[in-house]
Amino acid sequence: MQLLDHLRAEHEVIERAVGSLQAFAAAPGRSTEDGRAYLRFFRLYAGRFHHAREEESLFPALVRETAAPADRGPLKVLLEAHQAMAHLLDLMEPLLVQGSDIGTLASRYGKALLHHIDAENSVLFPEAETRLRRAGVPELADRPPDGEEAAAREALEVLLAKYPPQEIPDLIRGDGCVSCEAYGEGCDGVEREWWTELEWEDVFHRIG
Repeated sequence: MQLLDHLRAEHEVIERAVGSLQAFAAAPGRSTEDGRAYLRFFRLYAGRFHHAREEESLFPALVRETAAPADRGPLKVLLEAHQAMAHLLDLMEPLLVQGSDIGTLASRYGKALLHHIDAENSVLFPEAETRLRRAGVPELADRPPDGEEAAAREALEVLLAKYPPQEIPDLIRGDGCVSCEAYGEGCDGVEREWWTELEWEDVFHRIG
């Protein structure tokens, strides 16, 4: 499914941007113009382009075509994560454009974004592909980045060269619902939230 392939590829770009932001946060004499470039990337490319296509194309298709609930479980958790990360970015904005210390917020934002990416790559996207194909939906609506979004993505390359990505200390990543911070605290996992009796029976049959 082309949209999902595009979203996965964009995750790789966003991960590199998160690592570069950590390097920027630790650099002495941070440039306010570079801070604005990071802000444009995360707000325009990661937000208005990447997250928006999930919210406007993927999530509604799962609700409409596969009866995935929007008011609980994975979709509600992921949408709330988009909103929470946008709020963190708003908190970082004055620090980014003033050259102030952003180490703590950059780490919080990066951890949230990387955990979100892990949840989508390891749970949402594989489950969505299976469920949508079973529902007879081979492809979803997609769009290319607009001029501002493309410019924000292009500007990231300059930032990556200037601030090579760094790991976030103490970050523990993992695949599957049990690695998601929302598991058991707002979502009981994709199997309990989404699967039907037929899907459970098929699993038991495959396992033997």
